[in-house]
Amino acid sequence: MTTPTLRYDAGARNVLGGELAACSTSPMTGFFRNGCCETGPHDVGMHTVCAVMTAEFLAFSKAAGNDLSTPRPEAEFAGLKPGDRWCLCAPRWKEALDAGAAPKLVLEATHEETLAIAPLGVLKDHAAT
Repeated sequence: MTTPTLRYDAGARNVLGGELAACSTSPMTGFFRNGCCETGPHDVGMHTVCAVMTAEFLAFSKAAGNDLSTPRPEAEFAGLKPGDRWCLCAPRWKEALDAGAAPKLVLEATHEETLAIAPLGVLKDHAAT
């Protein structure tokens, strides 16, 4: 995977206090569909967590009513597969964490607003290597 460089808000910060890195452009992710897990007042879902998809999480999300794995061509969405990076809603990630199905996180690409949902120590415990 190439490192995406698209940016929406150059001032956005990650949970580690640094500049927010891009999450993925293949597939294109983010509330603003710019590759970054940025947020704003219209993002009521809080799409701030850059997560690495797993089969376990995709099954959990589908069972919870958000099917991320089925392609939806009408929405230009190919469906996610294990290994893809995706900007998840922070409350959904926390729900998956509580259920034992949380995917690993890319901390450099996870927006600092996520700290309102889970403390940094918990996020670090679930960081992708």
